[in-house]
Amino acid sequence: MLRSISVLLFFFIVSFYPCSLAEIRYSDVRSDDHPIIPFDEFGFTHRGRLELNVSKISLGVPNSPANLDLSKVGFFLCTRDTWMHVLEQIEDAEITCALQSDIVKVVYTFDKLGDNSSFDTLFVETDADQYSLVFANCCPQLKVTMSVRSAMYNLDAKSGNRDFLSAGKAILPRIYFLFSLVYFSLAIFWIFVLYKKRLTIHAIHFFMLAVILLKALNLLCEAEDKSYIKRTGSAHGWDVLFYIFSFLKGIMLFTLIVLIGTGWSFLKPYLQDKEKKVLMIVIPLQVVANIAQVVIDENGPYGEEWVTWKQVFLLVDVICCCAVLFPIVWSIKNLREAAKSDGKAAVNLMKLTLFRQYYVVVICYIYFTRVVVYALETITSYRYLWTSVVAGEVATLAFYLFTGYKFKPEVHNPYFVIDDEEEEAAAEALKNDEFEL
Repeated sequence: MLRSISVLLFFFIVSFYPCSLAEIRYSDVRSDDHPIIPFDEFGFTHRGRLELNVSKISLGVPNSPANLDLSKVGFFLCTRDTWMHVLEQIEDAEITCALQSDIVKVVYTFDKLGDNSSFDTLFVETDADQYSLVFANCCPQLKVTMSVRSAMYNLDAKSGNRDFLSAGKAILPRIYFLFSLVYFSLAIFWIFVLYKKRLTIHAIHFFMLAVILLKALNLLCEAEDKSYIKRTGSAHGWDVLFYIFSFLKGIMLFTLIVLIGTGWSFLKPYLQDKEKKVLMIVIPLQVVANIAQVVIDENGPYGEEWVTWKQVFLLVDVICCCAVLFPIVWSIKNLREAAKSDGKAAVNLMKLTLFRQYYVVVICYIYFTRVVVYALETITSYRYLWTSVVAGEVATLAFYLFTGYKFKPEVHNPYFVIDDEEEEAAAEALKNDEFEL
């Protein structure tokens, strides 16, 4: 009983992770005696459907097959709230198996199999909510082997077409496509700026252009990926392109933040050894983070080793986010030290102000996209899961715009005149501790 309760609690905890599953899923179960095997999660409307095709069923019968009750083996749907009630029923000994609960929706039980080794069923769901497809095996020592194909979708009220994206995510293709157009427009505008100020551009400005283009292509591929899943239940190869551009964009973005933090190309033409070491840490970690992201997306929250890869991804992402802050801190420290010796208090004050602003904005961007967006995914109703995507993309767009505006190519006149009052005010400001981090 304790083993069963621990597995049930594990399923409940995992169910709180934001879930991006929606397409047709294929799973293989091999000699598994777990009492609970969760498969998929989906947000149904009032016109929901579940197609379940199970084949190659083989039951490893325990020592006393006469006591085998196959009505306690099968598939069911339940929400997170009902699952809590099921746990309470089991703990209070009201029931011994989740399939016996009157609050879950039984899809199929194995007592209907007879001599067959496969079955196909269509389950109609008219109660709108977010459901998990779960397999229950309440027969001790019974080992189950099977191949499972599950397809959950909603029918469009007007056309009757299938929509394989979960309710609340059905509009994601349009959202991603809209943001991709915004970034392509931003790239065109940035090219215009670079051409107009071509005499004052640096290598970092071309690096910014590359990041914008990769972000636009990444969003376009994600829009197509979700669009094909929505219509057919399969990405048709667009997920591969999405992962490629996501990988390149992730590496380039973190590298860009590091390079801007060091002042490379617009303050100095080289990188110090410690700054190179930061890049040598960030880039390989981004490779690991992207591999982890692929495994997480492809397996879903109920796949094998999903929790391990999720922890790896979160750890690596936190390390990368912390690492990119060090070059900015070093630049602020170097500018403070330079201000004490070169006599250019006003110029150094402007640079210090810029880097302090960038430091604060990077922290806000990291916090919002890693913490606030995740919180939105967790607490938002399944019908409005698209809001967390919009929030994350708006924050990312604001960060890109801030970075481009603050570090755009400009003509810096070395002979501009600063009067004594401005110089004295700047020198006094630099004496304060307001630029200490």
